[in-house]
Amino acid sequence: MTTLPRGRAADVHRAVRRRRAVAAAGAVSAGLLVLSACDKPTPVATVTVGRSSVNSEALCYNDGDKLDEKSLKKCVKKAGDIQSIKVDQDETVRFGVDPEIADEGWILLVNGHQFTDATKKTYRTIPGSAFFNAQYGTQGETNTVSVQMGEKPNKGVWSFKLKKA
Repeated sequence: MTTLPRGRAADVHRAVRRRRAVAAAGAVSAGLLVLSACDKPTPVATVTVGRSSVNSEALCYNDGDKLDEKSLKKCVKKAGDIQSIKVDQDETVRFGVDPEIADEGWILLVNGHQFTDATKKTYRTIPGSAFFNAQYGTQGETNTVSVQMGEKPNKGVWSFKLKKA
């Protein structure tokens, strides 16, 4: 039994509930503030050879907007951190992109030169031998393959190293 006069107990419970509601609102606001400080992840491109695959977020991406020359120069500097995969010349190399990339259209570049026509599909397959063939200008033991979102203007770049197995 309470010793408070009639009606006082209800006022105490209201104050407690009000404090809890204010604390909960503060926690939600703090959580939203933390989330807004995070970078939104970029779309992903994937290369698969046999049972092995590597994927990458963009080296350069401006949330789907055109990249300027300054941004593209920064991409070139980041190119040392790209994923690599071994390719046997008899295997098929599969390139997959998120729908966001496909919707804009994308092309493959090998060592900085256009290698394929633009497509809006989410995947593309190419024989492994094409990446190590003098006829295509891709001879050597290692070649850099880039997925370029948007033909003109460029809206994003994802890069991979293909190493001859």
